Amino acid sequence: MSSRPELANALRALAMDAVQQANSGHPGMPMGMAEIAEALWHRHLRHNPANPQWANRDRFVLSNGHGSMLLYALLHLTGYDLPIEELKNFRQLHSKTAGHPEHGLAPGVETTTGPLGQGIANAVGMAIAERVLADSFNRDGHNIVDHRTYVFLGDGCLMEGISHEVCALAGTLKLNKLIALYDDNGISIDSEKGNIKQWFTDNTPQRFAAYGWNVIYGVDGHDADAVDEAIRNAQRETTRPTLICCKTVIGKGSPKKQNTGGAHGAPLGAEEIAATREAIGWSHAPFEIPETIRAEWNARESGAAQETDWSQRFAAYAAAHPELAAEFKRRMAGELPAGWPAHRDAFLAQTLQKAETIATRKASQNAIEGFAPALPELIGGSADLAGSNLTLWSGSKGVSASSGGNYIYFGVREFGMAAICNGIALHGGLIPYHATFLVFSDYERNALRMAALMKQRVVCVFTHDSIGLGEDGPTHQPVEQAATLRLLPNMHVWRPCDTVETAAAWASAIERNDGPSSLLLSRQNLAFQNRSSEQVAAIARGAYVLSEASGAPRAVIIATGSEVSLALAAQQALAAEGIAVRVVSMPCTQLFDSQDAAYRESVLPRGLPRVAVEAGVTDYWCKYVGLEGKVIGIDRYGESAPAGELYKFFGITGDAVAAAVRSVL
Repeated sequence: MSSRPELANALRALAMDAVQQANSGHPGMPMGMAEIAEALWHRHLRHNPANPQWANRDRFVLSNGHGSMLLYALLHLTGYDLPIEELKNFRQLHSKTAGHPEHGLAPGVETTTGPLGQGIANAVGMAIAERVLADSFNRDGHNIVDHRTYVFLGDGCLMEGISHEVCALAGTLKLNKLIALYDDNGISIDSEKGNIKQWFTDNTPQRFAAYGWNVIYGVDGHDADAVDEAIRNAQRETTRPTLICCKTVIGKGSPKKQNTGGAHGAPLGAEEIAATREAIGWSHAPFEIPETIRAEWNARESGAAQETDWSQRFAAYAAAHPELAAEFKRRMAGELPAGWPAHRDAFLAQTLQKAETIATRKASQNAIEGFAPALPELIGGSADLAGSNLTLWSGSKGVSASSGGNYIYFGVREFGMAAICNGIALHGGLIPYHATFLVFSDYERNALRMAALMKQRVVCVFTHDSIGLGEDGPTHQPVEQAATLRLLPNMHVWRPCDTVETAAAWASAIERNDGPSSLLLSRQNLAFQNRSSEQVAAIARGAYVLSEASGAPRAVIIATGSEVSLALAAQQALAAEGIAVRVVSMPCTQLFDSQDAAYRESVLPRGLPRVAVEAGVTDYWCKYVGLEGKVIGIDRYGESAPAGELYKFFGITGDAVAAAVRSVL
């Protein structure tokens, strides 16, 4: 297939017109990568615009998401449900064409990108998911999982540290179906002319070769035939992911702004757009695409044929392997197994009956051990802390360079790990979990935010949840992390107090299909709390009355995690003085806040003074105790000492809780 300059110029025109109309955006990258996009999307990408969720489609990730108009132009021209009116409405309120691509708005957008580097990380996750699912479902003569993940990325993605984390792991795992195309335009924002050599002099080809990638360099990014040939070479690679280094000119076609930082993040201006139209030979009005070019770009017919071919092959697979075919359809639909509720309830009942006093990190491992056999889609890993996070279970099988599995050894790569798991979730067919110490959730923060923003089912396991971890000291003792995680919209944060609440937290995280859940787990043993079946069921509502007052309650103590036992000790001491108090366990504040007013009132009656206790910063709890209540916690960093001594030193004790109750009465 020979080059068609008008196909690439259609992308340039739509990008500069939309950015100009919005008076906001980034025209330079779309104009510079137009030929690369034409080579991939017009000649190689397997997708069906009429069905963006086709299971075996190639995944495409725009890691340099500031160039969003390139993706929107491609989606529009190839036939997705993204009419020209949406391109004209670029970056406007309620438009599907947001400033950076957002998953769930425009059809065909596989992941939300914009925070640089996370797109390539998501793509690594998608490639891992393809490897794992292919290993699980493909059988001789029936390759129903067989697709590639393509990524566009730029200098910014490569400067971000997360790209080092994830690309090194991709090389180790030999993800040969991952193909990245690097927009090497040598321009960045900071400097008069934007020349990137002032701050980015990495030898990128050698860097990726050292990771174990296949590197194709010296490709002219404005020669679609050369890019096409490079992609074909990458597709033939069987043991390594591929980086295709494409030399480009940012803002290609703009007489005055190409190859300058001025083309990066601002409209070209009416005069320069007119000059660009003349320079590239594009005489059409803004947003006008000739029908001949539209017809050439339209991928609906070819996409439907590709999916039909796959569907016929899947039908043959289903005839040969009906149970596997049904399981594949269930998992790609994101549905839990039919027997899941009974399995969950049986494990909760078993946990209640065992009445174990153990660390909740161990209770979490027990929950994985109990739930995973019923959930073949569960896949997890830890940031080189499996022995501390307790994420391995008896059925764990490591994902390797030669096979799939259900456990990923991420190494010390917290940010990359979290973003990779987002990509696994976005791919579909798997439920990922990842683990590290709670204090290191700070390393993951933007990936956690993206999981919440994209409403992805990811389970975030954070152990060593307080000063209770002891001697490792303040660098490892989380103080503010629980509170800041709770501030993330759409993130469920669980801090269970024992084995039963931990199992319930895991069940809730697995069943939740509209966002991530963080499980904050203790290093130290926590006492088992006996409950009725009604109380066990109420855990899923986020807060419940764990221990009722012996008489009419005069106050309420709210506690989470390891501090629930302190609340119960205070309740007992106060009862001896004739002061009746209610103890409420609140393992998940977000779920409690989502309950109806009547339930919230039944747990926290109006008019009763309240005291909260948690070994963390205190401000968050003011929303529950009010200005007249008291919070027992820690508003400074910790110390290095045994856990018991630390709780006494910081005044987080049953006696302190009891004194706080007396003070509010």
